[in-house]
Amino acid sequence: MAEREDNVAIPEFSNLVQMDPYLKPFEKDFKRRYEQLQKQLSKLEETEGGYDQFTQSYKTFGVQRQPDNSLHFREWAPAAEALFLTGDFNAWEKFAHPYTKQEFGKWELILPPKHDNSPAVDHNSKLKVVVHTEEGERLYRISPWAKYVTRDEKSVIYDWVHWDPPNPYTQIHPRPKKPKGLRIYEAHVGIASPEGKVATYTNFTTNVLPHIRDAGYNCIQLMAIMEHAYYASFGYQITSFFAASSRYGTPEELKQMIDVAHSMGIVVLLDVVHSHASQNTEDGLNHFDGSDSCFFHSPPRGEHKLWDSRLFNYSSWEVLRFLLSNLRWWMDEYGFDGFRFDGVTSMLYHHHGMGAGFSGDYSEYFGLQVDEDSLVYLMLANHILHTLYPDCITVAEDVSGMPALCRGVEEGGLGFDYRLAMAIPDKWIQILKECKDEDWDIGNIVHTLTNRRYGEKCIAYAESHDQALVGDKTLAFWLMDKEMYTNMSSLTPMTPVIDRGIQLHKMIRLLTHGLGGEGYLNFIGNEFGHPEWLDFPREGNDQSYHYARRQFNLLDMGNLRYHQLFVFDRDMNLTEDKYGWLAAPPAFVSAKHEEDKVIVFERGRVLFIFNFNASKSFQDYRVAVETPGTYKIKLDSDEHLYGGHGRLNHNTEFFTEAHGFNGRQNSIKVYIPCRTAIVLANEEIDYCY
Repeated sequence: MAEREDNVAIPEFSNLVQMDPYLKPFEKDFKRRYEQLQKQLSKLEETEGGYDQFTQSYKTFGVQRQPDNSLHFREWAPAAEALFLTGDFNAWEKFAHPYTKQEFGKWELILPPKHDNSPAVDHNSKLKVVVHTEEGERLYRISPWAKYVTRDEKSVIYDWVHWDPPNPYTQIHPRPKKPKGLRIYEAHVGIASPEGKVATYTNFTTNVLPHIRDAGYNCIQLMAIMEHAYYASFGYQITSFFAASSRYGTPEELKQMIDVAHSMGIVVLLDVVHSHASQNTEDGLNHFDGSDSCFFHSPPRGEHKLWDSRLFNYSSWEVLRFLLSNLRWWMDEYGFDGFRFDGVTSMLYHHHGMGAGFSGDYSEYFGLQVDEDSLVYLMLANHILHTLYPDCITVAEDVSGMPALCRGVEEGGLGFDYRLAMAIPDKWIQILKECKDEDWDIGNIVHTLTNRRYGEKCIAYAESHDQALVGDKTLAFWLMDKEMYTNMSSLTPMTPVIDRGIQLHKMIRLLTHGLGGEGYLNFIGNEFGHPEWLDFPREGNDQSYHYARRQFNLLDMGNLRYHQLFVFDRDMNLTEDKYGWLAAPPAFVSAKHEEDKVIVFERGRVLFIFNFNASKSFQDYRVAVETPGTYKIKLDSDEHLYGGHGRLNHNTEFFTEAHGFNGRQNSIKVYIPCRTAIVLANEEIDYCY
């Protein structure tokens, strides 16, 4: 084994080291990780006929209807003494249908069809697995592979429901091509309505998908789809990994929703939670076979103290089968186009990121604190997904800055396409909470927006669901607070608070969009400056839905300024769609002027100019530009249409002068009003990336 490790070669490691020579001293760590990955792939080939077959285990575990209508049941419960199937089909006889024990902790049961040749278990009927433990306990469990679970109104426990509809929904629209520049709409089906209730998949299909399309987003990131017993967990305490949440409707309605999104050219990502699982036992994975391990490490390693949840044992063969097949299930059965992996920082380190500052010292990313079992699982997941689905998109939620997270597995990286730029929203909230406008540190803002690993793509965002949750507020509410209740009418003059809030809301979002990453994300409702915060029904708020909804009705009232913010957000996305700055190389920042509060940069041969000054407008202000030619305004935050003051003439042509300035060969002179952002483009250029 040691000899093999010395000989292992990472095919394109030289690319990684060329990009970041400081990684060279950690070559042994990269080799060890890559060696583990190759070892897993070899084992899959030898014992399972390859990863393609292994990761389709959703076709052999749980319950499967065979061509002759017999039903095959299969579970993995290594610590169980005996397994039985009970349910509506046998009038809840506990011991009438025992499973047969197989090798490696697996259990199987075959139910022949009824006399009329229909399956023994009817569609939409309830089932339970009865687990007998070595200690003599009798446990009632839901299959970990259950495809549908529901909860009766008066019950707190979810039930396993056999889902085998006579007319399953067939998706007809092909997956859209992978976008070059991702513009992500982060959404939660349950809150996607102004009404104080749990909204549905059908509501999302009918009312929200057209809104997303019209707003210029080309990707949806769906939260809280994997079934979670506790609604207020925001979908992050998963109880049934293969079940689409029934509180919004049926699996077929979700399939239709994704199909309709595809017909609009929108790709759909699932917010997948493989970092931990709910502590629930009766309707979760915890103690499935009566042991404190099974899918998880035994405590204390198998418990996340902060999240009060269980942690997977990624070195277990059957856990790999379960999780990798789970990814395939969502891709194959529902037509998702990729994943946003939640809690990656927690997975990567034994300390789970708790109490870790992550100063950027490379020693923090290697060595004993790294959980290489879960790291190799992520490499394996990305390798398999990108090999089987070349257009699959994977996004990592990692706050640590792990090097090579978004480099290919063949270079020794983890294989993600993007990481979330999590420092950016924190910076905006900090500024709005702590700084007067005149004290904004322009250089620090630019640094935060541009401080990312070269060659590793980032998703930038000014705010996500994290910032909207109770205890925090949306950017719009930080900016305008209680005046949003009384002073948002466009029929009356803006108050100073509303004027400032409207202008800065647009500028913050455009600056983040243009400078912050290779993709952009917006949380549902924030595109029009959604007020207040987000809070799910719970004991602490008398089970209220008042804050667990999105007030799209505010847009329908054309005389409210929410509509102005929406139109700006839409045109910002459409301008990016035309000029493609997200797919372009990182920006060249030619000005970050502290006193003037001005930021100027070029990206994708588009020129961005921001004047954050609260009171000073600048006439004949010289800005640097590399490419000579004639520039025109393509987006102007000060337009009346967007709630601005209309101080710029859009017919103006700006001719470059061969006057080198701020590190560029040419420059132009412009008028930039206070609290205004403008995007200029040279129409002579072909904007193809």
